[in-house]
Amino acid sequence: MKQLYEDNRIVLTLDAGGTNFVFSAIQACRQIIEPISLPANAQNLNLCLNTLETGFGEIKSKLKNEPVAISFAFPGPADYPNGIIGDLPNLPAFRGGIPLGPFLEEKFNIPVYINNDGDLFAYGEAMFGSLLYINNKLEEAGLLKRYRNLVGVTLGTGFGGGTVINGNLLTGDNAAGSEIWLMRNKKYRDCFVEESISIRAVKRVYTELTGIHSDSLTAKEIFEIAEGIKPGNSEAAIKAFEELGEVLGDTIANIITIIDGLIVIGGGLAGASKYFIPKAIEELNGSIFRTNGDRVNRLESKVFNLDDEIELKNFLSGNFNKVNVPGTNKSVFYETQKRTGILVSKLGTNLAVSLGAYAFALNSIDKIN
Repeated sequence: MKQLYEDNRIVLTLDAGGTNFVFSAIQACRQIIEPISLPANAQNLNLCLNTLETGFGEIKSKLKNEPVAISFAFPGPADYPNGIIGDLPNLPAFRGGIPLGPFLEEKFNIPVYINNDGDLFAYGEAMFGSLLYINNKLEEAGLLKRYRNLVGVTLGTGFGGGTVINGNLLTGDNAAGSEIWLMRNKKYRDCFVEESISIRAVKRVYTELTGIHSDSLTAKEIFEIAEGIKPGNSEAAIKAFEELGEVLGDTIANIITIIDGLIVIGGGLAGASKYFIPKAIEELNGSIFRTNGDRVNRLESKVFNLDDEIELKNFLSGNFNKVNVPGTNKSVFYETQKRTGILVSKLGTNLAVSLGAYAFALNSIDKIN
């Protein structure tokens, strides 16, 4: 990872929104060109493709050296390894299957890497953000343990995710890995989980609790109501975020039983984490029933809120026992409590996605070579 901070290769990047496309370039883990924003022209395929060609072309013209790749996040569904974009709700021009990656490769004669934002958020956090932060904390505490696996979740208009295992992004055989938005909803069993983990979920629950239609309210305004900054029903606003936290905790518990690693949270709702993370932790450290009514821990590991100073200290203290090796005079230490943690992005979502795209491109090129 250190090498990437000293790597002089340049990667062209894109922040693809439904309204605007924002183009830039990254070298040595930093943005080296003032971003260029152009209208996405999402309703017209030819105009949209022209925007992409123009934007990347303008960025390239400002560089002193040739870029080695294009890498960016683009909404799905998509066949990401082959660069083919499917039926997008907010970019209707791409419906029917458009080979965006091959198109850009033809235009610029460099490899093009496309992933979804949840994947690249997780990869950026694993390479440069939360995983590095926690492992540095463990080293400072004099502990040998290091974390190598991470699940990144983004909470905003939708519920996205990505998984990194020992430095490798888990994409899956069909490029459909970590599509966690489709997991079953704890509270509404016939619904997928995004219905409770998204901006629309916070607005819906606030409306249900108050009888006041929240279409005119943003999630930020509901947060301000919870904080007492904006007039409204503060208790209902807090409960709206807490319900999100409960369902989020249940979903993360299902993920952690398979991917044993840290959880990092990003997205537009991450700023309200003080209201939903405690509920998520409560769910994660709770229990589940046997058929005879007995309870067992929901997870083998205890989950700590790593943004809380006291919990971080407890997480770093370790829990070790010294035991004798039978038939010898030797003894060994072992950790009696398995542990993991949840924290909010240290990079910020947009930067994590950009750095994830940059690192993914260079690592992919290096694997080929």
